[in-house]
Amino acid sequence: MNIDVRSAVNSLVPNNKSHIENEKITLWESVETQPTEAEIDAEVIRLQAEWDAQQYARNRRAEYDALNQFELISDDANNGTTTHIDAVNAIKTKYPKP
Repeated sequence: MNIDVRSAVNSLVPNNKSHIENEKITLWESVETQPTEAEIDAEVIRLQAEWDAQQYARNRRAEYDALNQFELISDDANNGTTTHIDAVNAIKTKYPKP
């Protein structure tokens, strides 16, 4: 995902009343001070870094969702196995925290 100017402006000034065209503010009607281009650019970079840093979590979530975790946990409880925790640990190893 690429963070856009709208996302940065909304992060800097929640509930702002503005119009953005071609990644530029064309109309600012909020009582709050309009952020400068430098502030917006810095916020785009910050938000993009935050998004990128969470890619491992999104990858993990997709694989966790593919597991039938309740069945694995139940089978492990009945059989004395560790299939569920082994699957979770394999995903954590595949997508480590940065």
